[in-house]
Amino acid sequence: MTAAALQAQGWGWRYATRLAWAVSEVTFSIEPGERVLLLGASGAGKSTVLHALGGVLGGDDEGESTGTLLVDGAAPSAVRGRAGMVLQDPDSQAVLSRVGDDVAFGPENLGVDPAEIPGRVRDALDAVGLDVPLDRSTAALSGGQKQRLALAGVLAMRPGALLLDEPTANLDPDGVLEVRDAVVRALEAVPATLVVVEHRIDVWLPIIDRVIVLGSGGVIADGTPDAVLAARGPELAAAGVWVPGIQPQLPDPPRSAPGPVLLSGRELVVARVPKHPVAGPLAVQVRSGEALGIVGPNGAGKSTLALTLAGLIPREGGDLTASEALADGLRPDPYRWRSRELLTRMGMVFQEPEHQLLATTVRAELAVGLRALKLPEAEVTRRVDELLQRLRLDRLAEANPYTLSGGEQRRLTVAAVLATQPLIVLLDEPTFGQDAVTWAELVALMAELRDEGRAIVAVTHDLDVLDALHARRLPVGAA
Repeated sequence: MTAAALQAQGWGWRYATRLAWAVSEVTFSIEPGERVLLLGASGAGKSTVLHALGGVLGGDDEGESTGTLLVDGAAPSAVRGRAGMVLQDPDSQAVLSRVGDDVAFGPENLGVDPAEIPGRVRDALDAVGLDVPLDRSTAALSGGQKQRLALAGVLAMRPGALLLDEPTANLDPDGVLEVRDAVVRALEAVPATLVVVEHRIDVWLPIIDRVIVLGSGGVIADGTPDAVLAARGPELAAAGVWVPGIQPQLPDPPRSAPGPVLLSGRELVVARVPKHPVAGPLAVQVRSGEALGIVGPNGAGKSTLALTLAGLIPREGGDLTASEALADGLRPDPYRWRSRELLTRMGMVFQEPEHQLLATTVRAELAVGLRALKLPEAEVTRRVDELLQRLRLDRLAEANPYTLSGGEQRRLTVAAVLATQPLIVLLDEPTFGQDAVTWAELVALMAELRDEGRAIVAVTHDLDVLDALHARRLPVGAA
């Protein structure tokens, strides 16, 4: 199998539910075997371009396009399989219930000789470092493990072009290098053109030979990494591109010492499935006016711990007790609280934004919790308008949330939780998909909430955000 050529000439796409074009006037020519880093601010259209190259963007009923976009001189939809894609949300690529079957699904659909498929499955899983039994349930994998599974499924198809949409966003630092190195090994074994979308670019620069930057008017920079970053580094950083050596604006240190404990866990054991604990026993204290970072390797149970603290799943063992100030007349176990009672006490931002989208417009999404609290309409409008502006979502107020980029969806789910002003805000990978500008704005917002006396709990592999928030760290697993 040879590497694929990718071309765009004045190409653009507009979603059927949107007035504005998601991307427009994109022109480039990527030669077979090139390794390209596709950059741009959040919402610049990077994922849209990748979806189009992968032939999964949708038909005329989902939007309209201009110009041409070609894979090996043909429309991407006519040569599906030539370009293999790993999406931002690996959950959306898990097709079958068992790991081995899921990795084999792509080669089977391409008509690969059945005798060859088991070897491809083993090679792909080895390449991405996913050492689990072939009969392991895909639903039982952690977010990072699912990301490796998605990459393995693509590698097993031996595509001519490998399209990666933030493939390391939810991985621990070791996992980031493992996936990067797995991609290198895969390209050495089966040469392919590589296009990577990432906001944090340092880890990819050693293996990249070209950078293409998207802006509001199409391609705004194109060249070698050294040439592009040296000539236009400050300009790109101001536009939101993570440029090595240029640090985003950081908030001031906490204004005061942490306040009283709002939520405490003693000998706490957590589990997604009853009688199958994934973490603990743990001692946990969540304090007002403090940021707490839950850190540890993929699969250690960090997200499960956050869901337990948020009162969304029951604890497996030990105690979890809300203070009188937090419970405010309710029973001390948050899991016993009704959803409306949770709204003003604790808010949870899930790792996968699409799992908590409920409305058909961004504005309506922000109003869901507020209307559940039966607030006056004037107050609903005031809070929604404020959050739309603060998180740079005002231009998307009437857009369907499912047409937003991953970074925009993340900001929307954060805003929806903040709308009800809970005392504890729990965020699972809060800075996933953010450019340098929106990252700084999210961190500044979390710092403001902390200084107002709210508790911030962040599950994250982004240690920079914990440093910026002066967060206390709670290791889970072998951190």
